[in-house]
Amino acid sequence: MREADLYPPVKAYLEGQGYAVKGEVGAADVVALRGDEPPLIVELKTGFSLSLFHQGIDRLGVSDHVYLCVPRPKGKRALRDNLRLARRLGLGVMTVRADGLLEVHADPGPYAPRKNKKKKSRLLREFERLDGDPNAGGATRHGIVTGYRQDALKCAAYLATSGAEKGAIIAKATGVPKATTIMRNNHYGWFQKVEKGVYDLTDDGRKGLSDWGDALP
Repeated sequence: MREADLYPPVKAYLEGQGYAVKGEVGAADVVALRGDEPPLIVELKTGFSLSLFHQGIDRLGVSDHVYLCVPRPKGKRALRDNLRLARRLGLGVMTVRADGLLEVHADPGPYAPRKNKKKKSRLLREFERLDGDPNAGGATRHGIVTGYRQDALKCAAYLATSGAEKGAIIAKATGVPKATTIMRNNHYGWFQKVEKGVYDLTDDGRKGLSDWGDALP
């Protein structure tokens, strides 16, 4: 869909709202006027881009009523993520489907996103779980260190010196309450079950200690 294909649905929609509409007015793709109201501006593009957002921000210097209009993206995430950004910038968003149907997803105006309590709690738990600051300056040599991986490393380091041991003893010695669960789930392939409740280190576990050992406090 070309930019020119977006104009007829936008014009028809705005005229249906009582606006007088003209295309390519000055630097703006579409300008609509209704009575004594401030001008409504629409920037047309064949897809979301940084350039489109820059244009929208620039038009906010002329009017508070600025929309971005693109063809309807195929992926829901692409629309959702760009819609969130547009709202934070105070821009409205329109899309045009392949059949010519225009949809308004957001109107221009101030936007204060609701805080996600679950995400906040998860972030704080991960902060508390990390021992020290293993990701200082960016990722480590092999990737980002999570609290889960750090706990697994503590269990592996203990087994490397003690040999096979009961999960309960490892949990107490390392300060990792879920040591038994971590070794039983064996997400990284570092552990092997010797007998009920007893675990030992695998060759992959020794390699993991060699690769990720610098993440231990």
